[in-house]
Amino acid sequence: MKKSCWFAILVLAACSSPKIQQEAVSKFNTIGSVERLDSAINALIPADAQIEVLASGFEWAEGPLWLEDQQALIFTDVPANKIWKWTEKDSLSLYLSPSGYLGDRMDKHEPGANGLALDSSGNLILCQHGERQVGKMLASLDAPKSEFEALATGYEGKRFNSPNDLVFNSSGQLFFTDPPYGMDPWDEKQLDFQGVYRLDQDGKVSLLVDSLSRPNGIALSPDQKTLYIAQSDPEKARYYAFGLDESGNVISGKVLFDASPLQSESRKGLPDGLKVHSSGTLFATGPGGVLVISPEGKLLGTIMTENGTANCGFDIGEKYLYMTADAYLMRIALK
Repeated sequence: MKKSCWFAILVLAACSSPKIQQEAVSKFNTIGSVERLDSAINALIPADAQIEVLASGFEWAEGPLWLEDQQALIFTDVPANKIWKWTEKDSLSLYLSPSGYLGDRMDKHEPGANGLALDSSGNLILCQHGERQVGKMLASLDAPKSEFEALATGYEGKRFNSPNDLVFNSSGQLFFTDPPYGMDPWDEKQLDFQGVYRLDQDGKVSLLVDSLSRPNGIALSPDQKTLYIAQSDPEKARYYAFGLDESGNVISGKVLFDASPLQSESRKGLPDGLKVHSSGTLFATGPGGVLVISPEGKLLGTIMTENGTANCGFDIGEKYLYMTADAYLMRIALK
């Protein structure tokens, strides 16, 4: 379906530039399809499930995070330095601006927040490209303000590149990736590698992995013994699985799935954000949309979004998978 068709029943949201468009709550346009390679995918995605386009008009949508108390999804628009909020009831609204860069430069290409997470106290934690830090919003979720506390800014006295995505374990340890995607040409690169780190509750930052060329999305297995990392390198478009000990240290590592052979003109995108279903199945953005991968590394199928897809996330009950795909916010029903 051409993009022009999707705008037919969309209405303009009264927010700020760029103009964001939103479908009527009672009916959403659909797009794409589900490629089913293994019958195991049918236990996760109903046979009649459709990909719904909830909103559009973003520069590069990222970081979907479900807020259960508000029955809302918030997500970032990284180049626009904004966070948006979508609900079934009230549609789309601007949630936070600025989100990742607090300075005055207007020529930064990806200044905003990227990945989002909630800590055990319900605080919003952000990977902030422009500030090159992991930050905490110093306001409640229902009254957001662009006031932040820096939780981690660098490693061994050297500034991070641009923290990208993050995940907490049940002990409150925060794992995050630090590729250079949010850096501008004038930014000083102080680290000569792209790291995967752990931030402990006492503020200590530990380097876990320094061998990946473009670490991006990050997630934990349900038992928290495996750390999954997506690598957005077109030459090595892979998903990795790293074994963790009880202290959160990496003790082993392997390639879980190599998506490099899937790349083509018709399958846009590279490994980016990913989430792990309660079944242990990975929903990992990559070539074609969202790859559905078993814990053993078998590709079960792909949610074909027809767009480069940045990230995804579940609501609390895993009723829907929400997807940020280029200029669009989408979702698909799950079983």
